[in-house]
Amino acid sequence: MGYQPRKKSPKGAIHEYRKPLREKRKDRKRIRRGVGRPYQEEKQPATEREVSELTLRRLHTLGTQKFGSSPFSEHFDRWLTNVTAVLYEFKSHPNIGVDDQFVTECAQTFSSIKNQLEKMGHRETTLDQELNNLSDWRSRLKLINKEYATSAGAIKSLRNRETKLLYNAINRLKKEQDEVIRMKTGFFRGISKKNREQKEVTVVQELNDKQTELELVMLDFNAKQKELRAEYERKREPVLEEIKKFRRIIQIMETDGSLEERWFACEALIDAINSFLQRKATQTNNSSQGLA
Repeated sequence: MGYQPRKKSPKGAIHEYRKPLREKRKDRKRIRRGVGRPYQEEKQPATEREVSELTLRRLHTLGTQKFGSSPFSEHFDRWLTNVTAVLYEFKSHPNIGVDDQFVTECAQTFSSIKNQLEKMGHRETTLDQELNNLSDWRSRLKLINKEYATSAGAIKSLRNRETKLLYNAINRLKKEQDEVIRMKTGFFRGISKKNREQKEVTVVQELNDKQTELELVMLDFNAKQKELRAEYERKREPVLEEIKKFRRIIQIMETDGSLEERWFACEALIDAINSFLQRKATQTNNSSQGLA
């Protein structure tokens, strides 16, 4: 089929604008997309009661918020930012309209808790130093224990050596004493009775001397051990006290001491909001009665 020339419209005819097929398809898509969408009304701002209840709930949550682990000061700035955001949303809401008293009370509470958290943060920065101090005192205690064990071992070794010599001498003298007794009861040529008696006296005297020496040696070593123990306790006690002190400090630092302070701060802010709402309700009632 050949090319057909387009027919001209008669003069005076009204030309109707028709969209190209591609534009018509786009319009149909827009219509289909719009089908089924509900009519969205303009969102109304929350009422005073809704805003107040939401703010009180959020402050209560922040007041009971617990931080996981130390250093707890890493969470302080974020917590303060959240409290500031909650108060800002409350104050800036069009249905609230806070007064100067409320602003002052909140500012005082916020300033107080901020200062307290800063002090706690400074204390937390010394945790590493306190741990080093604890390690140093533990090293001192370990050295004291080692010195005591070495000294006590030396005393014990010396006592064992000396007492062993004395016990050997005593055993030898006891054997000599037994021999003298057998000499007295038996018959031994060439040894007079006088010599036997003198020998017995000599052995008995030496035996008594050695036994006395053994007793004195034992008393001396007991005294040395007692003195060494007293010196050990004198050195150890202050070191133990320092270790206990630093343990208590570290235990406090590893506990979130800010929880109670943060709870009190949020409770103070909650009280400020409730007091403001009461003042506002009273002023509204007075204004209504005045107009009546």
